[in-house]
This record gives sequence, structure tokens and C-alpha cells, in this order.
Amino acid sequence: MQASRMLLIAPMMLFGLAGIGFYLYFIYPGISGPFHDNLVPELIGFCLEGFFLVGLLSLIQRNRERARKKDLWLSLRGSLRGILSNLDIAFLSPNSEPADSLVLEQDTKVVAHFMRELKDNRLNLRSMVALKQEGIKTLSLAQDMIPVAAQLSAAHMRWWIAIVDNMRQLAKAQTREKIEESVFLLLENIDEFDRLRY
Repeated sequence: MQASRMLLIAPMMLFGLAGIGFYLYFIYPGISGPFHDNLVPELIGFCLEGFFLVGLLSLIQRNRERARKKDLWLSLRGSLRGILSNLDIAFLSPNSEPADSLVLEQDTKVVAHFMRELKDNRLNLRSMVALKQEGIKTLSLAQDMIPVAAQLSAAHMRWWIAIVDNMRQLAKAQTREKIEESVFLLLENIDEFDRLRY
């Protein structure tokens, strides 16, 4: 990443400094001739075009990289939708509609909301069974997505590994306390993962 950035900055600096040099040479008093009068303005124009073209390419590359990272982040967050959906249903108040899938996948505030709910309320047996089953079902997918998290950054990968470990603990949990503890730790690690963004 740093090397590709330098490959774009170096030509911009080269074109920029060359353009400034040719411009200073052009406006310097007392110099005249075919090179000064005809070729130097062309070289100044060439340097300006090169500078802006390389700048435009770097902007396009940065936007493409940001879009790629967003897609990776969304695919990782999307794999957690089942667990977040089960939590949403577990804490759903009467006569309320479940949250939209996009909200569960993309809204980072929803995790903090579930953490508050889990502190204030106890999960019922049905919700615990559903969360445990979802943890078992999602575990292999989450493990397979560790390399995807690594493409975002080393920090993303570390938090994703912690999320996978929490899912493993949830899958093995046999008591209410262990299930609730695993779910809370899972939410904490998802929250830390979300803070990194992309």
C-alpha cells in the first residue's frame, strides 16, 4: 500500500518540480531563443498535464481501494447478520417490527444497543437456543473469512479472530451464564471491529 502510494507521489513531484523549474527559466529576464520561446512553454504544459493526470489516477485508485475495502467490510459484517438478527428478535418489544437486514449489517450503533439490552435483560430459553444454533452455523463461515479480514488490516484480522473465538465459545456453552457471557464478549469484539471501520 505504501509502495503504491509512493509510485504515484514520485511522478507528481517530478512533474511538479520540473514544471516549476521550466516556468522559472521561462520568466527569467534576458534569456531568449528558439528553445526558450518555443519549447519551454510546451514543456511547462507537458509537466502540468502530467501532474494533473497522475493526480487524477491517484484519486481514482484511492476511490477504488476505498470501495474495495468497503465491500470487504460489508461482507464480514454481513456474515454476522444471523446472530444480530437473533438478538434483535430476543429483545424485540411487543408489537414491534424486527430491524431491517441492512440496518443489522451496516449500522454500527446496533451492537451498542444490544450490549445495553443484554446488561439490562436476561435472554429467554428460546433465544439462547436460537443464538447457540446460529453460532454453530456461522462459525465455519466466520473462520473462512479470516483472510478477508486480513485484507483490511492486521487490526481487523485480530478482532475478527477474537469474534471467531467468541462464536466457538458460544457453540460450546452449556449454561445460561456461559451463553450470555459469550454473547456479550462477542458483541464487545464486534463493536471493537466496527470502530476500525475501513
